Amino acid sequence: MVNNRTYLDHSATTALRPAARDALVDAAGALGNPTSVHTSGRRVRGILDDALQEIAQQLGVPRSWLIMTSGGTEADNLALRGAAHLGPVFGLATDHPAVVQTVQALNGRLLPVHRDGTMDLTALETALDQARSDGAPASLVSAALVNNETGVVQDLSAIAGLAHRYGAAVHTDAVQATGHVQLPDFDTVDLMSLSGHKIGAPVGVGVLVAQPDVKLAAVGTGGGQQRGIRSGTLDAAHAASFAAALRETLADAAAEQARLGSLAERLRAGIRAIDADAVFTAEDSPHAPHIVHVQFPGAVQDAVLFVLDQAGVDCSAGSACSSGVTQASHVLEAMGFEESLMRGAIRFSFGWTSSEQDVDAVLQALPDALERGRAMGRLFA
Repeated sequence: MVNNRTYLDHSATTALRPAARDALVDAAGALGNPTSVHTSGRRVRGILDDALQEIAQQLGVPRSWLIMTSGGTEADNLALRGAAHLGPVFGLATDHPAVVQTVQALNGRLLPVHRDGTMDLTALETALDQARSDGAPASLVSAALVNNETGVVQDLSAIAGLAHRYGAAVHTDAVQATGHVQLPDFDTVDLMSLSGHKIGAPVGVGVLVAQPDVKLAAVGTGGGQQRGIRSGTLDAAHAASFAAALRETLADAAAEQARLGSLAERLRAGIRAIDADAVFTAEDSPHAPHIVHVQFPGAVQDAVLFVLDQAGVDCSAGSACSSGVTQASHVLEAMGFEESLMRGAIRFSFGWTSSEQDVDAVLQALPDALERGRAMGRLFA
C-alpha cells in the first residue's frame, strides 16, 4: 500500500525511492551551474559527472552516449525526430503515443502487430524493402521493448536483424522494461529511452542512450550542451536521483521480477475465480512480470475504475499520457480486439512497493466493481 491506498498503477508512475529522494535533496543543495568554471560550478559539475558515470556503468555504455532528458517522451522525440533527416522513420502501431504520434507527425510508417501484440516481422521486411525500392530507405525502426498497456515483450533481436540488414538504426522505448526484463545490448539496439519516474526517481528526468554512429540532428537550438543534440542547463540533482533509482532497480532486478511475477499470477488466479469470462490480453505472448491486462466482457471500464477507486484501489485503463482522459485504446485496436471487449479493459501494474495485501484488496473490491460495470454496460448494449 502507498498512502493507505492499494496502488496498482506503477506503469503510470511508481513510488519515489528513499535513496532517490535523498540524492535529489542532497544535490539540490549545491549552488552553481555545472558549466561554470568557478568553484561552485565545478562542485555541481562533480555531482553531475558522478551521476552520469553511475548511469553509464549501470547500463554498460560509455558516458558520452548519454543524453539526459526530461523523461521518456522527450527521449523518444529526440530519437525519432533526430533521425528523420536521414530518411523515413518506422514505429510500432501499439507503442506509446510519444512514438506513434511522432511517427505520424513525421509522415513515417506505423507497423502492424499480430493478435498477440508482437510485431509482424513479415510486414516489417516488406516495408523496409518497399522504402528502399522507393529510393527513401528507412533511417530508424522504433519498437518498445515492453508495451506500456499490455506488457507484451517484443523480439528486438529479430527486429534489429531485419532493420540493420536494410541500413536502419533501431530505437527502443525501454521505459516499461527497466528492472522488469533484461535490457537489450547495444549490438541489438542503437538508441534506447528510459524514464526516471517509472523506476523510483522523480518525474522530470530520463535519458536517451544514443550510439554516436547514429547522426542525430538537434530538434531545438541553444547552447548545445549535450553533443549538440539537446540544449539546456544540465540538471545535476535529477541526474543524481535517477542514478540512485537505477542502481537500486537493477541491483534487485532478478529477485523483484520473480516477486512481482508471483503477485501477478496470484491476481490472475483470483480474477479467474471471480469471473470465468475474463480475457487476459495476449496471455500466451512473452510478457513482463509486472503488468496484468484483462478485459471484462460487457463491463464499462470507467464504471469499474470508479468503483475500484471508491474502494481505495488505484489502477487504470492503460496509458496515463492522454491528458487525464480515458480513451479508446489504440493498442487493443491495433491488436484487433472487438469494441465489446476493449471497453472493459483494465490494467493492473505492480512495482517495488506492491504486496500480497494489494492483491487481496483488489480481489475483495472487484466483484462489486464488475457488477456495477456490467450494469452500466447493459444500458449501452
